[in-house]
Amino acid sequence: MNVFKYILIIACLCSAGRLMAAETPLPLNESGDRQLQLDLEALIAEQDLASAVDSKELAVALVLVTDPDRPHLAELNGRDMVYAASLPKIAILLGAAVEIDDGRLQLNDELRTDIDNMIRYSCNACATKVLERVGREELLDILQSPRLNFYDQKGNGGLWVGKDYGPAAAYHRDPVSGLSHGATAFQAARFYYKLQNGTLVSPQQTRLMLEALSKPGIRHKFVKGLKDYPGLELYRKSGSWRDYHADSALVRGKGISYIMVALTHNSRGAIWLEKLAAPLHELAVAYNARINRLAYQGVPRP
Repeated sequence: MNVFKYILIIACLCSAGRLMAAETPLPLNESGDRQLQLDLEALIAEQDLASAVDSKELAVALVLVTDPDRPHLAELNGRDMVYAASLPKIAILLGAAVEIDDGRLQLNDELRTDIDNMIRYSCNACATKVLERVGREELLDILQSPRLNFYDQKGNGGLWVGKDYGPAAAYHRDPVSGLSHGATAFQAARFYYKLQNGTLVSPQQTRLMLEALSKPGIRHKFVKGLKDYPGLELYRKSGSWRDYHADSALVRGKGISYIMVALTHNSRGAIWLEKLAAPLHELAVAYNARINRLAYQGVPRP
């Protein structure tokens, strides 16, 4: 081969490799942003919730994903397992999408309706039906699979469903904390991050998941807290049981996308979530504007 052609081919391959590397989404675990972290801590203090964080009654994660390949993460108690009630139904949603992609589950009108009602209206009977279709232990295998890694037995746990959504006893409590329906704020945020990036399942099943998470049918907590901001798209799942209250959402607006998750163990938790939604939104908008301003000035991204 002509030496110059050989050099040209090598140069092209190296250039393509750099391009692919630049387009690879940064793992959320490596996306901590110090300034955003300080801003989140200040926000929590302003809302008189610092003591709730200190006592482990509140866990929060905020992720700016306007540039989906370069997220900015801040979290408080983000790696703590918390009983999350119906929020882990997002794991059942993921399990169904994986099984459909792998050809082990057929999507029909009945299953689609159950999926939508499980997420939008938190229908417990629908969740159990979808869980049965996916398989109880099969779902746990999916969550712990090396490709997805949404639950780590040797680490902080993550998303877990070890009980039907009904009166039956738990069939497999999570190994880290012994919870039947558990989550960490970080792994719930990571779920939305990978969904935003299209790295969870196929494009077709990504659309299925986003459609189910859209149009929230229960308008409380984050949804109620953001009602005065027109034009926002929310992809959301919440949960409540006794004094455990949780909410999670991927929020898209004009020129901005972000994820917010909050898990609480307090009788006032639902009120906290509603009150936190607007300040978290304002923080995300302000920080997004800061990043854009620095980029315009030619300053490297934080």
